[in-house]
Amino acid sequence: MNTIEQLRKILRHYHTLAVVGLSAEWHRPSYFAAKYMQERGYRVVPVNPRYAASGTEILGERCYASLLEIPVPVDIVDVFRRSEDVLPIAQQAVQIGAHCLWQQIGVVNLEADQLVRDAGLDSVMDRCVKIEYARLFGGLNLVGVDTKIISARRPV
Repeated sequence: MNTIEQLRKILRHYHTLAVVGLSAEWHRPSYFAAKYMQERGYRVVPVNPRYAASGTEILGERCYASLLEIPVPVDIVDVFRRSEDVLPIAQQAVQIGAHCLWQQIGVVNLEADQLVRDAGLDSVMDRCVKIEYARLFGGLNLVGVDTKIISARRPV
């Protein structure tokens, strides 16, 4: 279980996201979340073998077939894949020196979680990076979502 402080630290200090399973279709949750984070100053690196082979760009960034092909340092590996597909992704995250493995809502692989934690990475499971960013840094505003954070001031 991640605390609010841990989530804030991750989102405040890490700014390059490799989004594994990012779709080029604008109506897909992965695209929506990645675009939101990109609009907030994060660099989004798409990882999807379906698009990498054709040289497709997503959100203006080249798409890669795997984490091992990305030529820039990656901070957060954000996973939009089935839970059973996460372990090899976690192994690659450790191999490339990422700082965090983030498993999206509905994605929970305890073996991958343990692997990355043992390697010294932060790990988040069953949470959406977009929702957590909005919840912790003021992006939800008055849309009817109870953030469970009571404060008159936004965190810096």
